Amino acid sequence: MEKTTGRDGRARVGTQVVWAGEDKDNWQSATQVPVVHSVAFGYRSIDEWLNIARGEAPGHIYSRNTNPTVVAFEEKVRCLEGAEAATSFSSGMAAISNTLFTLLSPGDRIVSVKDTYGGTNKLFLEFLPRFQIEVTMCETANHQAIESAVVRGCKVLYLESPTNPTIKIIDLARLASVAHRHNVLVIVDNTFATPINQSPHELGADLVVHSATKFLGGHADALGGVICGPMHLVKQVHHFREITGACLDPSAAYLLLRGMKTLNLRVRQQNQSALKIAHFLEAHPLVTKVFYPGLESHENHDIACRQMRGFGGVLSFSLKGGFDSVKAFLPRLRYAHLAANLGAVETVAGPPATTSHVECTPKEREASGIPEALIRYSVGIEDTEDLIDDLSQGLEHLSGQLAEGGSFGDACRGSGFNSLLE
Repeated sequence: MEKTTGRDGRARVGTQVVWAGEDKDNWQSATQVPVVHSVAFGYRSIDEWLNIARGEAPGHIYSRNTNPTVVAFEEKVRCLEGAEAATSFSSGMAAISNTLFTLLSPGDRIVSVKDTYGGTNKLFLEFLPRFQIEVTMCETANHQAIESAVVRGCKVLYLESPTNPTIKIIDLARLASVAHRHNVLVIVDNTFATPINQSPHELGADLVVHSATKFLGGHADALGGVICGPMHLVKQVHHFREITGACLDPSAAYLLLRGMKTLNLRVRQQNQSALKIAHFLEAHPLVTKVFYPGLESHENHDIACRQMRGFGGVLSFSLKGGFDSVKAFLPRLRYAHLAANLGAVETVAGPPATTSHVECTPKEREASGIPEALIRYSVGIEDTEDLIDDLSQGLEHLSGQLAEGGSFGDACRGSGFNSLLE
């Protein structure tokens, strides 16, 4: 995957994550992009100030609109995604909501899938309908149903692949082709794949969105979001964002920039570890199902092989015994934060009820096809064998409790554990 950068013409992705967006001379010849905390930028010449304010000359006037540190982050993502323009936001959900409210008006219709991230799902179920925007949510794996919904007429097709947290794969090229034949804008959430593993623009997406909080930053210390795409669309979304005010803070932009310099290395390790862990879990007798596109058992493994360069650092799996097993197993893990995050250098794990779909009710999660007993496991950059050993000891502990019964068995009567003891 080669993209154009301002510094050296063409460079491979491992070089781009380090250099892209940082080819300008920094203050006092600093080798790192400075954090510019200034809210406003002053000019002695009114004419110069006017030219910058009108967008007729490069520069900044107010950090809610643009900021030097933030622009460097946007440029790095733009280069990695091979897009014409990019603009950033205070969080991933700010990026998604600002984009949708920019492009959609009362009376418009949007088509999406049921397995989108919980916050996105809430926009579809609760907020967009309040503005008389019609929402059609299709079964995620049913490409024919999605195509039929698009053909019936809509303004936007919103896709997420891999999905959060069920790790389903959508044929982006197939659906984008249908959408464009009917003048429909295609938006793809590329958070799980990252630009290292997938290039939605090359597959036909008009706009690509990221929760930069996750893999792009990679260190769980900065919130941010970003969209990339054609200049005319990004300008529209940027205008909405600068008026509504969901701007990225320059300190967060700096942390995201710093984190992105190791993106290629981190994702490469996470890809390798996640595939080995998925194979380990799939063979374990206490695991009923593993969701990971790198497994041949995944229903759309063939699509993932066509459109992805790596299968990602997130997998999910279900345990025998339901949610009681989840509650018994997760606290035993030594090398995993039990937290509502993913894409970090540390492994992070948790069920949808406390992570991706905490905003949704159990009924809403069920309607989206998300089991309550699912565990989302975001693989960090730890040694692969240590993570497998950690999962193994946790499952061994669970197995021992199931075999021995005792207080754990008493607490779980009626939950499905007793059948496992037979």
